[in-house]
Amino acid sequence: MAAHSVDTDVIVVGAGPVGLMLAGELRLGGVDVMLLERLAAPTTESRASTLHARTMEIFDQRGLLDALGTVPHDLVGHFGGIRLDFSGLDSPYRGLWKVPQARTEHLLSDWAVGLGAVVGRGHELVGLRQTESGVEAEAVGPDGGVRVRAAYLVGCDGENSAVRRLAGFAFPGTDATKELLRADVAGIDVPDRRFERHEHGLAIAHRRPDGVTRVMVHEFGRAASARAVEPEFAEVAAAWAKVTGEDIGAGRPIWVNAFGNTRRLAERYRSGRVLLAGDAAHAQMPVGGQALNLGLQDAVNLGWKLAAQVRGWAPTGLLDSYHDERRAVGRRVLANIEAQAMLLLGGAEVEPLRATVAELLGHDEVVGHLAGMISGLDVRYPDGSDAPPLVGRAPYGELTTETGPSSTAELLRTGRGVLLDLAAGLPSGAAAGWTERVRTVSAATPHGPGTGAPFESGGTAVRAVLLRPDGHVAWVDDCATPLHAALHRWFGTPNP
Repeated sequence: MAAHSVDTDVIVVGAGPVGLMLAGELRLGGVDVMLLERLAAPTTESRASTLHARTMEIFDQRGLLDALGTVPHDLVGHFGGIRLDFSGLDSPYRGLWKVPQARTEHLLSDWAVGLGAVVGRGHELVGLRQTESGVEAEAVGPDGGVRVRAAYLVGCDGENSAVRRLAGFAFPGTDATKELLRADVAGIDVPDRRFERHEHGLAIAHRRPDGVTRVMVHEFGRAASARAVEPEFAEVAAAWAKVTGEDIGAGRPIWVNAFGNTRRLAERYRSGRVLLAGDAAHAQMPVGGQALNLGLQDAVNLGWKLAAQVRGWAPTGLLDSYHDERRAVGRRVLANIEAQAMLLLGGAEVEPLRATVAELLGHDEVVGHLAGMISGLDVRYPDGSDAPPLVGRAPYGELTTETGPSSTAELLRTGRGVLLDLAAGLPSGAAAGWTERVRTVSAATPHGPGTGAPFESGGTAVRAVLLRPDGHVAWVDDCATPLHAALHRWFGTPNP
């Protein structure tokens, strides 16, 4: 039977959290999107369970926190298993938010599908072809072959990405040399352990309110195995017994897997009309939930830019800025994860290094630096221009607008840019040609008219600020770049 054909604007391969986040962003940008997902049903495995402050801010920007509900919150995390305090971060969501990945995926699925994204489950990508005008994907689904045509395709299909392989992306780096065994186990009673180092290895355990205990174990000196399938629970129980002396073999495993200190980064995040996001673009040890958060933030950076490209208003270079901005972030995150893997999985030989890092973490400046890096709050996108001192993600702030109380996050919920006039000093119609892409809002802060707080640049109050749809600052009024130049750079040619 011949494959039937489907047309859309963008194909997203992979309906995990990153693919669903991207699909929602694309729908906010006004383009049609179809997701192709190999699994017939959402996974119940919650491999990643931590959302960091920047991701929580993004969820607030998209109005998703009410649906997420109340979740456990911890102000203390770690760097390579050494205690790290996140309480000093400049965010209302500082700390670590414990959300099972399955719950995050359900939240994002409801949001993306509610906005009109189409999810094709049980569809495995088997072919990919680019042309000058578009891309064509071939998939095998429950009813046979499907050919989907679109302007662009994005691979959000994980470390073993079919998109990356079929499109020929180079993926240099190193495979795992050490690994952690991990299992969610019911019916066992072991003490909670937070990165306990024993003579023979590392043991971690946490009992959830539902009675299931997540255990992770690494035997010092044991090399990573070449695995075609996930390990058996018996292997986890044997390693646990060797490291802790406890027998968990009678427990009932919910799921079991192994992960190692793999480090790979795609040379390019874009090849013509095909792009990569999330673990398809970077493979890393999932320390402290950074892998999931990094991928979700990839999606938010890419979504509005790709939508602009499809709709025809993207300025030159906007879509390529996705690679420029996010690959640099990915490279930095992979470096800090590799450092943490050395501290975590090394034996007695790393104890002097651990002692030195622990001593450094007694200094507030070091704590703030590492916590900001892990949480994603310190991400900056320098572009070689005269970037203003106030750069990076928009600080959260309560505002009063013409329609009542608001916040910087709430103003970004439509997925458009925001030109924020904090001192009634912008000329009338300053962004008149960009009204479909940029919303102009006059606002005051609780700190008084014209103060610009929470937007301050080098201690000086800012009177106006331009925000990109992903919540990053594009311009402030004290930089040398004129406002119209920043609008052209990020939002294209104005409408007549």
